[in-house]
Amino acid sequence: MPLILPSDYHSINVIQQNNIIHWIPQDRKDDYQTSNRMRIGILNLMPLGHQYELNILNSIGFTNFEIEPVWFKLKTHTYKTWPEGYVEKFYTNYEEVKDQQPLDGFIITGTPIEHLDFEEVTYWKEIINIINDSRDRFPSTLGLCWAGMAMAYLLGVKKIVYKSKLFGVYQLQNIAQNHPIMGAADSTFPCPQSRNAGMDNKDIEKAETKGDLRALAYSDETGYPIYETPDHKQLIHLGHPEYNSSRLAYEAERDIDNPDVPPITNFDFANPSNIWKMHRHTFFQQWLNFCYEKSHQISVNR
Repeated sequence: MPLILPSDYHSINVIQQNNIIHWIPQDRKDDYQTSNRMRIGILNLMPLGHQYELNILNSIGFTNFEIEPVWFKLKTHTYKTWPEGYVEKFYTNYEEVKDQQPLDGFIITGTPIEHLDFEEVTYWKEIINIINDSRDRFPSTLGLCWAGMAMAYLLGVKKIVYKSKLFGVYQLQNIAQNHPIMGAADSTFPCPQSRNAGMDNKDIEKAETKGDLRALAYSDETGYPIYETPDHKQLIHLGHPEYNSSRLAYEAERDIDNPDVPPITNFDFANPSNIWKMHRHTFFQQWLNFCYEKSHQISVNR
């Protein structure tokens, strides 16, 4: 389905080479009449985030919705690894969301700072405000990797920093097969992990007992990488279902001499193959389905 993007967006040529995802110029979107258009906000925290964007666009573009991504930035963060002027041109401050057309869903990406205490993060207070506001404002907020850890931490779950990095492609068990999102997933499915920390399994189980969280997937190697709040307003995925195989290969090659990253045995980064693509497509399609349904209920009730 189409993605609505500015005509001068840097990856238009890559998107046009794809026979599944199509491009609609942002200044001509009103020429296309559709009933399944969605505006998805994305707070991109990744270093070299302009390169990472295509991972997100592939994930939300391989769906049956017409997606207009709306990129957000932090006021209290310096985007040192991004091209000069890029963030100012294509991104907007989160505070301006209230002045825009309503968003149908919101994504907060990961960032490789999970080794730090949350309170050490320079933009932690801003992140807290955004996480809390997005839960009230949008049908669902999806937190990926570190953002998911932050969301769980604010719900009382302790973060555990690993002695060595969890990296590679792992088989996960679907433990919520009657769930509106996970119900479409296989009983077991592969998903990339690239993180130096995770959330305490016992704390997640306690939170589930108290009714604060619901665990959706598990494996012995990764713990509980997917869970949500019972009101479905916050969905957490500590893995990287959005990654293209080239992105995972890049990180593997980058860390090859890092003593804190053990030898990778479950992903051939010299000949990268995306065996988690079905999980990515299913997960994002079902999440967008949920957001669309809830967003339209809100519109009808207005």
